[in-house]
Amino acid sequence: MSPTIAVITFGIIFLAELPDKTALASLVLGTRYRAGYVFAGIAAAFAVHVALAVAAGSLLALLPHRWVEGVVSLLFLGGAAMLLLQRDGDEDEHAAKEPSSTGFWKVAGSGFLLVLVAEFGDLTQITTANLAARYSDPLAVAVGSWLALCAVAAVAIVGGQKLMKHVPLRVITRVAAVVMLVMAGFSIVEAVRG
Repeated sequence: MSPTIAVITFGIIFLAELPDKTALASLVLGTRYRAGYVFAGIAAAFAVHVALAVAAGSLLALLPHRWVEGVVSLLFLGGAAMLLLQRDGDEDEHAAKEPSSTGFWKVAGSGFLLVLVAEFGDLTQITTANLAARYSDPLAVAVGSWLALCAVAAVAIVGGQKLMKHVPLRVITRVAAVVMLVMAGFSIVEAVRG
């Protein structure tokens, strides 16, 4: 496992996930229920999503290199466009459903189901698949992606409101979009060079 690939993946996924609806849902659940219960459910759902994304990216990596780089660059460009065109009120569409009890299984299960549904086919899952296709180290991509997703959830659960007071969501979104544009540029260069 390459630590460099894991760190690159962590940075990209962390920035892409910060302005995401799951961070907001984590914040909401974390303010109402025990943080550890919420985090356990969300982390388990992220593990499922990362495994699916890395498997899809590994299959994509079996295609010829030039084709893979072309597809990856288009997906990164699409991801940047999604971030730049995102409406400020998009997070409100995915309100967290409250569990009927505050026990571990109810709270963790609610967090798990919320993330499992909300993140399926999401930008960070697609980005993780792209990174798995780009680099030939699925374990490093999986570890970096999962840790980044869990870090964002932890930040949101514990101190999301404080972060938003100091760094506007729009700035976070723009930084993530710029990173995706840079990754798209690298992929286009690789596709052209063959």
